[in-house]
Parts: sequence; C-alpha cells; structure tokens
Amino acid sequence: MPHDRLLLIVEDDASLARSLRRSFERRGYEVMVAAGPEEMEAQLRERTPRYAVVDLKLEGASGLTCVQVLHAHDPAMLIVVLTGFASIATAVEAIKLGACHYLAKPSNTDDIEAAFGKAGGDVDTPLSQRPTSIKTLEWERIHQTLAETGFNVSESARRLGLHRRTLARKLEKRQVE
Repeated sequence: MPHDRLLLIVEDDASLARSLRRSFERRGYEVMVAAGPEEMEAQLRERTPRYAVVDLKLEGASGLTCVQVLHAHDPAMLIVVLTGFASIATAVEAIKLGACHYLAKPSNTDDIEAAFGKAGGDVDTPLSQRPTSIKTLEWERIHQTLAETGFNVSESARRLGLHRRTLARKLEKRQVE
C-alpha cells in the first residue's frame, strides 16, 4: 500500500536530485532517490511511493522504462516525467505508459506538485491557433525516432538518413537544461 506523502525521484543528476529532495522535504514529503532503474527497483521492493518524478533521459537508460515499471508496480501512483528533451512523441509515450504529466526542464517543485494535482487532465487548456513549424516537425520526428530506438543516437541517425555527428549536433543545439 502506498504511503500518502512518499515520493520517489529517479534522476541521474545528483545535484538536481538533491535540490528536488530538499525542496519536497520542506513541503512535508518523505523522499526516496534513485539514480537509475536498478536503484529504483530496489527502492520499490522496500516501499511503494504515492508519487514519482522520473527524468526522461537517464545515464544509459530511458525514463520511459522506469515509468512502465512504476505504473505496473502501482497503477494509482502519480508519475511526472521531467525532461530537458521534450517532444510530443515522448510525451505521448510517457502518458500511454502511465505518467500523469510531462514537464520540460527547467521545472521547479511548484510545477511538479501542480502536475500531480492535474492528473485528471484539464479540458480548459487553450488550443493553439498557430500551425506547427517545419523545425518543430523535424524535432518531433527526431525525438520519435530516438524513443523508438531507446535513445540510441547511432541507430536513430541511420533511420533518419543522417550522419551520426549531424544528429548529435542537432541534439546539442536544442538541449534544454
């Protein structure tokens, strides 16, 4: 059974994890931290959190896998995906796999806590009147391919018909952290 104010943070950036931990602890949460999937699964054997914050791109792993494991462990868990590599493709996959929300970095504790509160969705979200740009479409296709290949840059470049270094440069230019 989940603990009401127990939060699991899955983040490989130790300084960000430490900062989030302190901030949530000040708000009355009990916080567990895992740097990757293996640590996360070890934590889940001990306790079941009510909330989870998962980084999308972990060292050597996809946060989407973590979302899938967390949701399978407890379908009622509120999971927020936090990423510096936001795309529609990964947002859709995160929600399909069990996340209740998806936030682009930089996001703070207020944003994350608000996302937990919006788990049911918001029908009043304004619709955009602007068509999607070619650059945005390219970016979405790149991220869709990255998600399909488990964030393997070489394989994604091959599927996109790009040189690996070209794709790496594009990813460096659009990195949001």
